[in-house]
Amino acid sequence: MLRIFDSLEVGQDSVSKESGLAGYMENLRVKICGITKPAQGRAIALAGASDLGFICVESSPRYVTTEQIQLIVNDLPCTSNGSVMVGRIGVFVNATLEQIGKTVEVGGLSGVQLHGNEPPEFCQQVRDRLPQIEIIKALRVRDAAALAEAHTYTSVVNTLLLDAYHPQLAGGTGKTLDWQLLQAFQPACPWFLAGGLTPANILQALQIAVPQGIDLSSGVEQAPGDKDLTKVRTLFDLLRRENWIRERVGDGWVSS
Repeated sequence: MLRIFDSLEVGQDSVSKESGLAGYMENLRVKICGITKPAQGRAIALAGASDLGFICVESSPRYVTTEQIQLIVNDLPCTSNGSVMVGRIGVFVNATLEQIGKTVEVGGLSGVQLHGNEPPEFCQQVRDRLPQIEIIKALRVRDAAALAEAHTYTSVVNTLLLDAYHPQLAGGTGKTLDWQLLQAFQPACPWFLAGGLTPANILQALQIAVPQGIDLSSGVEQAPGDKDLTKVRTLFDLLRRENWIRERVGDGWVSS
């Protein structure tokens, strides 16, 4: 039996079906972040990812330019009606509205992940400017107080993402957060679990927390920005075996 999340509502009805939110109640979303190479992006999409993440932060070793994102997106598999098969999420840290808007337009993104210190007011501005785009707010969880802060964003974003806390780095640290803190975490919008997830620990994490999506980066890499496709395939094999995701066939999914 496929695990189905049937008690949640999407925070914004007008978000495009291509954003990745469509179908989230029927399948665990699996976002592979830090994509830098067209061939790897295509292979990971075909392996079963629901979303690919692109780091739009120049200081990151996984940084890609808008033009690089465009090249990767142009090589992604499409459905029979021409829609890109996976969500394309740009990850930003304290960027301006102008920077975000241009990258979304030129890069062909379906979602924006705000991974810095953006307050709820700025998230609302992004949402107002990009009403057809999924808005994800990432929060670095240090303690229970960070979870309380998460609830202040649920009315202004579509999705939350919880990552491990690091005093200097915004993400991609390989550190896990305390999953026990998340056992009772049930915000008013869907959420991703991130932070040090790997094929070796993902099933344990999902036994404790109940996110609607997971986000992996360093846990499926050979080096920053260079994905290990063997680890990626292992991840999807595990998730299918445990009925967290279904096999994608053609334009859709088959039941387990």
